[in-house]
Amino acid sequence: MKRWLPLLILIPLIAGAGLYFLRGQKKEALDLKIFFTCDTRGRLVPCGCFTGQNGGLTRLKTTLEKLAEPMAIRLDVGDAIRGTADFNLIEYKYILEAYAGMQFDALNIGHREAQLSKGQLDTIKQSAPVKLISANLFDKKSGERVFEPFHIIQRGRHKIAIVGVVDPRGLNETLGEGLMVEKMETVLGTLVPELKKKADFIVLLAFTDETTLAQLAREFYELNIILGGKVSQPAQDLRKENRSFISYTANESRTLGVLQVQVSTENKLTATSQEMILLHDRIHEHGSVKTLAANYRDEIRKTPLQVDDPAFLQENVVPGIKTAATYVGSQSCAECHSSAMATWKKSGHAHAFETLIETKADADPNCIGCHTVGFGTPSGYRREFASSKLVDVGCESCHGPGSLHVNQRLAGELVTFKFRPLGAGDCQKCHHGEFSRPFDWDEFWPLIQHGKEKSTAQK
Repeated sequence: MKRWLPLLILIPLIAGAGLYFLRGQKKEALDLKIFFTCDTRGRLVPCGCFTGQNGGLTRLKTTLEKLAEPMAIRLDVGDAIRGTADFNLIEYKYILEAYAGMQFDALNIGHREAQLSKGQLDTIKQSAPVKLISANLFDKKSGERVFEPFHIIQRGRHKIAIVGVVDPRGLNETLGEGLMVEKMETVLGTLVPELKKKADFIVLLAFTDETTLAQLAREFYELNIILGGKVSQPAQDLRKENRSFISYTANESRTLGVLQVQVSTENKLTATSQEMILLHDRIHEHGSVKTLAANYRDEIRKTPLQVDDPAFLQENVVPGIKTAATYVGSQSCAECHSSAMATWKKSGHAHAFETLIETKADADPNCIGCHTVGFGTPSGYRREFASSKLVDVGCESCHGPGSLHVNQRLAGELVTFKFRPLGAGDCQKCHHGEFSRPFDWDEFWPLIQHGKEKSTAQK
């Protein structure tokens, strides 16, 4: 027994020393990047209206592969969906597939997603291939959260909590059926202390404006990084507020935010720099995302949509208001307005629908409106027409439905129906943002300039 006594004394000493060492051991230093997006609005691909367009998830994936970082965190702050129509929901399915293919860690719910109904969000959640989060979006009936409030990931030995919130302001009457949204500050007041126990660091995805991002940083010092949001343009500089580093982006899929982060051995996180990468037109469009876009367009071509149903379109008309005129097509104008028709035939307007056929977007409601006459109205273009009638940007695309005007002319009556005056604002309903080269009235108008026919001037 005596010969074992030194060993019995030594074992507790070794164990105690080991425990002391482990407790005092510093965590590993870590360098990593956070890639983040916001305001994608359904842009799987650039729409293709003209050459030189920037953006699209096709270019985002190419860029992320070029910047390959095995420890990177990939996040989206919100508004990945384009709208609430049935075809937007189909498109969103492919958007989520694209983000999953790019190995995004979490997508926050923005204003556009929050305009969907509780039932629609439940359906999306059940099949989503990527993590969707929202801490302050609730089921109005049950009071339960619609999505998980946060998602904890691990990089090296460090646990990082990703939490998402959406600003209730601005939703008002547009909040989806069956939903309610709590104040961001209220839910964070409860969640943040809980997350500090579960994770080493907290990253907040906040779909809100620049001022409110800073306010959240001042109120919750525990937030290491805050990413937004509902902003007008990407951040010019990395901002430090209280103990939080703040950055944000937007720009309809055209900008990728990159945050360089360092974690010291003392477990202190510092964001050292930010970069806003423009997804310009010289970046190759990734084939896998182009395939998703093609699959989306194939699916909606085969799928009956609400916009195909005249009864549904009639329901959208203002109650008690009956449309005075209907669409009749540009050929109905040709006999009396021959010189205007000649000008139109030489213009790009007369071939607008052809561009959709070339890109196989001729059944995509996102595109059809600005390439046809009256799409989305009871008497306007419908997808079942294909190329047979009311295609291209015709006379009535700008001037409005002309049946009363034509009927009075044909009957030899005094023409009392007047078209409203037009201006540059009418052109910019389609010629804006990514859908057009920068609009210049003095450059664009001469290409289609026309006026009253002398021979048909009203008496």
